[in-house]
Amino acid sequence: VQLQASGGGLVQAGESLRLSCAASGRTFSSIGMGWFRQAPGKERELVAAISRSGGRTYYVDSVKGRFTIFRDTAKNTVYLQMNSLKSEDTAVYYCAANIRPWNVVVTTTFYDYWGQGTLVTVSS
Repeated sequence: VQLQASGGGLVQAGESLRLSCAASGRTFSSIGMGWFRQAPGKERELVAAISRSGGRTYYVDSVKGRFTIFRDTAKNTVYLQMNSLKSEDTAVYYCAANIRPWNVVVTTTFYDYWGQGTLVTVSS
């Protein structure tokens, strides 16, 4: 599976940004997807995940109500809509894919494929 992430940039606090991750190399509906982020000096954390069907999602507490993960099967793409951005959301964001049979995968080590990072910088 190849993953191509895009959409990062510099925004002001309170603004919105949408990240995209295009997948190829495997039937899109057979892979679960996730968005991770890593801030300087911090460990990589799972921000949001979505099941293969798109029917189940997971969000880390710090982004609940602000971020939305969704997928478009026709475009083989998963998105992360980020609203009301805060300075603490500043990080390199990575999309990842897993081929596990479970609904939503929240364990980093179970993700099999990774895209390149895209930098999100939120100025306060």
